[in-house]
Amino acid sequence: MHVLVVHNRYASAQPSGENKVVDQEVELLRAAGHRVEVFERRSDDIAARSLPAKAAVPLLVPWNPAVRAELAARLRAERPDVVHVHNVFPLLSPAVLAACADAGVPAVATLHNYTQVCPPGTLQRDGRPCTECVGSAAPLPAVRHGCYRGSRLATVPLAVSMAVNRRRWWTGVERFLCISAAQRDVLVRAGMPGERLAVKHNFVPDPAPDDRRSAPGEHLLYLGRLAETKGVRLLMAAWDEIAAGGGVGVPLVIAGAGPLEREVTAWAAGRDDVRCVGLLDTAACRRAIARSVAVVAPSTWLEAFGLVVVEAMAAGVPAVAAGHGAFVELVEDGVAGLLHRPGDPASLAACLRRVTADPDRNQRMGRAARRRYEQDFSPAVGLERLVEEYRTAIAARTQPRGTETMGGSK
Repeated sequence: MHVLVVHNRYASAQPSGENKVVDQEVELLRAAGHRVEVFERRSDDIAARSLPAKAAVPLLVPWNPAVRAELAARLRAERPDVVHVHNVFPLLSPAVLAACADAGVPAVATLHNYTQVCPPGTLQRDGRPCTECVGSAAPLPAVRHGCYRGSRLATVPLAVSMAVNRRRWWTGVERFLCISAAQRDVLVRAGMPGERLAVKHNFVPDPAPDDRRSAPGEHLLYLGRLAETKGVRLLMAAWDEIAAGGGVGVPLVIAGAGPLEREVTAWAAGRDDVRCVGLLDTAACRRAIARSVAVVAPSTWLEAFGLVVVEAMAAGVPAVAAGHGAFVELVEDGVAGLLHRPGDPASLAACLRRVTADPDRNQRMGRAARRRYEQDFSPAVGLERLVEEYRTAIAARTQPRGTETMGGSK
């Protein structure tokens, strides 16, 4: 099969699970003998642009005509069987869908978050769940509250793109790949076409035997972006409660970077029960996971998936995760990990105490986590489901959807 992957890469200064997923899928398809090429833009490149070009970037968010022309020409020349769209913000824009239509090539889109129904894609505002814009054709609440980066001005391009391209997305994509059933449920309730929303979990590579847990574990591990939505402040509050009660016998390791990095570093300074190790490369991440008693994922927003949880499963390590969003379907509470009450530091602290208190039970949960990984999140399963969705999209392209038309007239 000939596949063209379309992706706007996130900035490299911070860890991106989405970039990782895209790279792993490309590698997986190529290893299976498929021809895979990439059409991409990089957010890192914005910094090198002239001041006028930087100022023009928000105007390209709803629509980038140059991208449409470039991609359409490439599609006509190379004639791939299918285009797989991932992130299009900020430099690609939904113009990539028009290019697919221009060239008559079916499009598949992985939905890594909730940007179809929420401008910042988080379904959260001020640290709490928010669905004000879900189901609305004009996401004005997001602009009013400045939901993207706390700025009304920065939110406007996203809100405009969501409003003017809503119909284009919903009719220009043959198959939407949701990364969890929880995400699909939200999108169906928002009015997206349920018959074209399929659940295809992300996979993670199978770690080498040396990168699987073989001992009880040396630490609890938070691995991810240091941001409010990831529950970092919640974790600090829970850990302070644990420390006040005498600790749990192992330190907390915090790996990552993000807007709360200074706050986290200052909080950890002078403590012997917390270690901040910064960004880790892939190999170091695998080693850190394999040496964990458990991986902690206390997100306050409704995660559409939870890549670090599945990476822990692959290594035979249980997770302590927030009991909402995709975590509920990934982590069977008490079997392959523990779920805490979302946003509740006392509940998180109780789960961290419990996961470290009984090594035998922890080992059983780790083995159950590994079995779940093998059944649902291995490369073999990921490849089978991905190729199946491509074939479904290609077949659907020959079956018109009646009177549906592309929205917008760009």
